[in-house]
Amino acid sequence: MPDGTSLTATEIASQPQVWRRAAALAPSLSGSLPRPGERTAVVGCGTSWFIAQSYAVLREACGQGETDAFAASEFPVGRSYDRVLAITRSGTTTEVLRLLGHVRGSAATSAITADPETPVMSAADQVAVLDFADERSVVQTRFATTALALLRAHLGDDLAAAAADAERALAHELPQGLVEADQFTFVGTGWTCGLAQEAALKMREAAGAWTEAYPAMEYRHGPISITGPGRVVWAFGGLPEGLRGDVEAVGGTLLADSCATSAAPLDPMADLVRAQRLAVAVAEARGCDPDRPRNLTRSVVLR
Repeated sequence: MPDGTSLTATEIASQPQVWRRAAALAPSLSGSLPRPGERTAVVGCGTSWFIAQSYAVLREACGQGETDAFAASEFPVGRSYDRVLAITRSGTTTEVLRLLGHVRGSAATSAITADPETPVMSAADQVAVLDFADERSVVQTRFATTALALLRAHLGDDLAAAAADAERALAHELPQGLVEADQFTFVGTGWTCGLAQEAALKMREAAGAWTEAYPAMEYRHGPISITGPGRVVWAFGGLPEGLRGDVEAVGGTLLADSCATSAAPLDPMADLVRAQRLAVAVAEARGCDPDRPRNLTRSVVLR
């Protein structure tokens, strides 16, 4: 399957457009999103959990209030929050629906979803629907980043630069030799730790690749032991001092925003677009169908 013909590749390429649309809708959807000062828990499963992690860091950093992120199945039910925000593309994920039902009445509940005809519409008090970012592919790409674009816009970020950077990330060729690498470690700092986790998940889902993810400063505390020739370390956001030298000293390849200039680094969310593209490229090189990953379905519904 040539590059660019899969559903996943098509959905990846649409992200600049749908980010701009989400940012424009942010004021009209603000009633469904956490208000300044609310003690908030953000929950999701898989990709949505990693997006929740990134948003939680961003919200606290801009002074909007204490914000925690949890896998829906690991929510601390004895802890008090003003609001619980669920991110769920399908609106049918069992753990998310159970949690919303459990906390309803003790906290305001909100959700971001892609499908307005699913149970989450009645499970949450308020729902922001991003149906224009829904996907046919099992592997999530544009819905997750569009949810984060909406949340960033709600925090006051101007998404114009991020969308333009995503167009750059789509236009540039991937660095030579990446597709042939046999192992990938993604690292981040602050809000990009969630993006690193999501990049690793995309590689596992689409390509069945050996990938790991860590906070960047944790790289020296164990993960460096697997780095060597034919193995890649991909850094989102700022690069900790000395990390490049550490990777190169053991024969690894460090990738840190290689389609940017020193004066204009890519927005980390746009850099995630490159990692998504890499996941598709590796899948196709290995004879995998990125639209039909092994052992996965669009939503996990427990019986």
